[in-house]
Amino acid sequence: MGKRTTGRAKGKGSFTFQVRKKAYVYRISYPRITVNGKAKINKLFNSLAHTSPLAEIRIEKDNFYVPACDGVYERQEIMIGGNEIKNGNILKLKDIPQGTNVFNLEIFPGSGGKLIRCSGTNGIIGIKDEKSVEIIIKRRRIRLNPECRAIIGSVSGSGRALKPLVKAGKQHHKMLSRGKKWHRTSAIKTNAVDHPFGSGRGKRIKSKIAQRNASPGQKVGHIRPSRTGHIK
Repeated sequence: MGKRTTGRAKGKGSFTFQVRKKAYVYRISYPRITVNGKAKINKLFNSLAHTSPLAEIRIEKDNFYVPACDGVYERQEIMIGGNEIKNGNILKLKDIPQGTNVFNLEIFPGSGGKLIRCSGTNGIIGIKDEKSVEIIIKRRRIRLNPECRAIIGSVSGSGRALKPLVKAGKQHHKMLSRGKKWHRTSAIKTNAVDHPFGSGRGKRIKSKIAQRNASPGQKVGHIRPSRTGHIK
């Protein structure tokens, strides 16, 4: 009897794919929309669940966590709200001029930082109007509500990918902390009993299109098209 495919095993949620809860104790967020004024960076620290260092920021009686901006330091004062363009400040998109680097963007006002949070990344403020603000992310452009908040600057930790892992054990422990299976073998290299795509031999090749009503753990293969054949 063949074993479960990787997709089904991950959907089942065995110990191999479970992530340590301790890694995800810090939730990236912003303070309430009504909170504005001076804030202080309490500390900078590493989080296993994030690629960049996190900054703990305190304003009034509230503490919140955001990806650390490149160049900030502990006990530094930043501004939440207003229109001062300085690395680390948290402003609304409508108050940020064109061509400014930003990160940790909200999808809608009050949602907390959701976009551009990976180490070394940033977006650029593009065309602005009363209804929306354009954000340029590499070769992609998105438009967001002008009331959404963002942090000025770029995410710290840009040199993370430059440091070599040197040995496979380092990669193993890195993936283990995030609940990811490593290393993974491609499906075509497995035996026929272990995966629908296993074994390259045989005349009756199985379909590589997943069933439309398959559960998430059973979706193995290409997404089923809505229709086939020539369009007339």
